[in-house]
Amino acid sequence: MRLKYLLLVSIVALLTVSCTREISSKQPAKQPDIQTSTATVTTNITQSGTFKAGEHPTQGKVRVVNDNGKRYLEFDQSFKTDSGPDLFVILYRSETPPVSGIKEKDYVSIARLQKTSGTQRYRVPENVKLANFKSVAVWCRKFNATFGYANLSV
Repeated sequence: MRLKYLLLVSIVALLTVSCTREISSKQPAKQPDIQTSTATVTTNITQSGTFKAGEHPTQGKVRVVNDNGKRYLEFDQSFKTDSGPDLFVILYRSETPPVSGIKEKDYVSIARLQKTSGTQRYRVPENVKLANFKSVAVWCRKFNATFGYANLSV
């Protein structure tokens, strides 16, 4: 008797699940909302320069780019400098930073150097007035040494 009852409950459950799935599968699939962006991307180069050696061979180009209201320093694919401890990308007030002995009042640190060669991009903080700076440098904070620099021109 129990076996018949269990078999009957199993068949009813199976039919219920089968019917439910069939009904669900006939419902039309809801299409995802697709939104197209009409925003215009604006990028322009405001300044550029070519790296020169300081205490270490440094080469490549840098440019200041405005990208949708944000400013960036972009190093091109030919950028290359030596490895060193504690390397930073800085903006320097004059066209030629000293090879050693940079004073704190004469520069602003942008970021730690990402890598010693190749393309890279650094965001310039909004509170930095680029008009006050004439060059970009790769600087070793530990030894206060300029590895290389690039004059920024329009």
